[in-house]
Amino acid sequence: MDLKEQEVLGDGAHLHWYYRAKSAAMLRMLGETGIDQVLDVGAGSGFFSRVLLNRTGCREAICIDPNYALEGSETEAGKPIRFVRSLDRFDGDLVLMMDVLEHVADDVALLSEYAAKVPPRTRFLITVPAMPWMWSAHDVFLEHYRRYTIAQLDKAIERAGLRRTAICYFFGLTLPIAFTVRLARRLLLRRAAPASDMRVHGQVVNALLLQLCQMELAFLTRNRLAGLSVFALAESF
Repeated sequence: MDLKEQEVLGDGAHLHWYYRAKSAAMLRMLGETGIDQVLDVGAGSGFFSRVLLNRTGCREAICIDPNYALEGSETEAGKPIRFVRSLDRFDGDLVLMMDVLEHVADDVALLSEYAAKVPPRTRFLITVPAMPWMWSAHDVFLEHYRRYTIAQLDKAIERAGLRRTAICYFFGLTLPIAFTVRLARRLLLRRAAPASDMRVHGQVVNALLLQLCQMELAFLTRNRLAGLSVFALAESF
């Protein structure tokens, strides 16, 4: 979870429709295959690792982010979660890259780096912001380099030496809403200052947006048309 967005949401991120829906999509993509140990790259607050520790049989999480002021460890659901700045080798079974690749100039190099740190058949779950034409002040604020199409992420995965096993868009039903809001800001404000689109919503709006996303989960892996995010599963050779 991006620390800039955590500042906006505070302690309520786990209640926000976006992060609840994204967590549900993550679990749906991973399926019933067991998870023993997860490496969460660019983890920030470790939000998604905490979801896995609470909702699956995952026994340990390692969160890695070069921007951590200090390294340390905590427990979540009675299980260890470590926070480190770097790691030479990972022998677990899942690497998370939740909205990480768009933050680096060379996304293939970052993927290749972690593909080289893991044993064969390690799974990678990758998400990135989608639709380059949705670029806005939100992306500038979060210091993104790019937004992706399915084809662009697929190519990056292949060039990094990973085998893609599933790929799809998500947040397709909320895409028209986000597009309308961003278009209105462009027309009204002309040159909007960089700012996050993340907001704390009332219960009714939060519930309605979450319901839209829950409806979409039923056909998640079949959506290759459009959405605010691309989700991909890959594995190392």
